[in-house]
Amino acid sequence: MSGEPAQASNETGMPRHQRLILGALVAALIVLPYILYPVFLMKVLCFALFACAFNLLIGYVGLLSFGHALFFGWAAYVSAHSAKVWGWPPEFAILGGAATAFVLGIAVGALAIRRQGIYFAMITLALAQMAFFFALQAPFTGGEDGIQAVPRRPLFGFIDISNDTTFYYVVLTVFLAGFALIYRIVHSPFGQVLKAIRENEPRTISLGYRVNHYKLLAFVLSASLAGLAGSTKVFVTQLASLTDVQWQMSGEVVLMTLVGGLGTMFGPVVGAFFVITMQTYLATMGEWVLVIQGVIFVIVVLSFRRGIVGEIAAWWKSRNGA
Repeated sequence: MSGEPAQASNETGMPRHQRLILGALVAALIVLPYILYPVFLMKVLCFALFACAFNLLIGYVGLLSFGHALFFGWAAYVSAHSAKVWGWPPEFAILGGAATAFVLGIAVGALAIRRQGIYFAMITLALAQMAFFFALQAPFTGGEDGIQAVPRRPLFGFIDISNDTTFYYVVLTVFLAGFALIYRIVHSPFGQVLKAIRENEPRTISLGYRVNHYKLLAFVLSASLAGLAGSTKVFVTQLASLTDVQWQMSGEVVLMTLVGGLGTMFGPVVGAFFVITMQTYLATMGEWVLVIQGVIFVIVVLSFRRGIVGEIAAWWKSRNGA
């Protein structure tokens, strides 16, 4: 019985209610830059992709990484340096950042997946902190000043991304491509194996699957997409700084995922919008923003134990007798 829903999902594609939600989301995202500030929306999309990439690892494999800022931040540094110092066009700088995250994902993942649970989380945190202190000392990162005034040269030589509205649609395209890739991964036979590892790893091993290979591949995919988000974000804010690579950034993406809904497709998007909105519109309150975030996080965890989207999805299933 457990294999029937997965088979039906693979044959029929995205369920009707998810298609409706996705259609409404895309329609809203197309018109939003004429209502809200495009730079704010671009930040939301970049962090939404970051949260979706993180959710691929924790929500569908069950691996909690406390070091995903390593991939997000170092992709940002490489993208910013290659664009500003080496004069690379934006498309190559973004791909270079994502490629850097891919390589780092292989290196970190090969070490971390040898352990499970809290030991896995601590290894990723330790490696991320090592990368943070290297970024603090390395000359090309700019230290505490970071890499500022990253130029927005024409994309592909003719798309003027110096215009915020134009660049918004480029970032939206990157986000939708990343989201579609994650959806395809989750709903593929590979994704079904990842879910099996999350639910019962010993049983998955007994079925003959090379679990560590699947974990490593999922880790590298998650790291690469996190790097894509970080390298794209550089051209939004035109800045790569220590904030991108410090452990608090890893904590923020955990917060986004839990608030939105762990193991759901749309949860990280909602969580990213929720957190970035608070940070943007409560910025005048200084350090009190962290206190407010903490209080709201506690309220959401107590009231919506599956996250906002997770609770809505559970209500929808119970209403329709699923």
